[in-house]
Amino acid sequence: DDLGVSVLYTAPTAIRALAKEGTEHVERYKRDSLRILGTVGEPISPDAWRWFHDVVGSGRCAVVDTYWQTETGGIVISPLPGATPLQPGSATLPLLGIHPNIMSDDGQPVEGNKVDGNLCFDRPWPGQARSIWGDLSRFTDTYYSKFNKVYFSGDGCHRDEQGYYWITGRVDDVLNVSGHRLGTAEIEAALNSHEGVAESAVAGYSHEIKGTGIHAFVVLKQGFVEMNRRDLIGALKQQVRQVIGPIATPDRIQVVEGLPKTRSGKIMRRLLREIGAGRYENLGDITTLTDPDAIKEIIARHKELVGEEIWI
Repeated sequence: DDLGVSVLYTAPTAIRALAKEGTEHVERYKRDSLRILGTVGEPISPDAWRWFHDVVGSGRCAVVDTYWQTETGGIVISPLPGATPLQPGSATLPLLGIHPNIMSDDGQPVEGNKVDGNLCFDRPWPGQARSIWGDLSRFTDTYYSKFNKVYFSGDGCHRDEQGYYWITGRVDDVLNVSGHRLGTAEIEAALNSHEGVAESAVAGYSHEIKGTGIHAFVVLKQGFVEMNRRDLIGALKQQVRQVIGPIATPDRIQVVEGLPKTRSGKIMRRLLREIGAGRYENLGDITTLTDPDAIKEIIARHKELVGEEIWI
């Protein structure tokens, strides 16, 4: 209000942190100068998108969900504010001159709409990276070797019936549960759509029957922390069943006070994968976390729950 800020560009992590505390901290200000809201850094769930749009933007500001990477040199998929019809949670359409291409795991282009696969780009554009300094072979191996010399982003993608693009997260964050490939981002979105969840993160762990079990770390909103945990966990599992299906139901749901994040606000999923697997001693450097004590709390609670095999 003091500075007349007109464009607010932030990460879904920050949006979820605000939403966790309710609306009063936002609604005490007018926010009349705002005209555009932007999100960046990770896929945003429809629930967080709507909160950002309805509460922060008072339902009148366009939300520009921007998909890009350092390697792309700038935004490549994004709505044009005021011109592109918006879909909560979707990065919408490629910008001019950008040609995304969804590829199957066996390297074949996936045509049409209502399809899923690996997000690639089959034509060059002016801003893209052209090498890694002093290591061209590493660059080509990383980005161009997997799918027949087209640029592979490393992200999964869904193209809906309207041709809109939905980024589903890193393909190395895909869990193989009883032969079904499930993206951690879609399970997290399902959990986050429950009214009591501020944010969540999902990791896999070794399961003797399924191969990979689903371990969800959940941060609750104010007002739900004191709720009966067994009832809450049951409600969260039912939420995932309804949104995705029974195969995606988390085997373990661990309520935590906070998730391990870098100073830029990104969740350190590598650490959660190690903790979910019970590998507490192989966490590596955690000095870049904003709150290293969050990891200690998660580990301590995880050790207790593993012993009981009761996940609340």
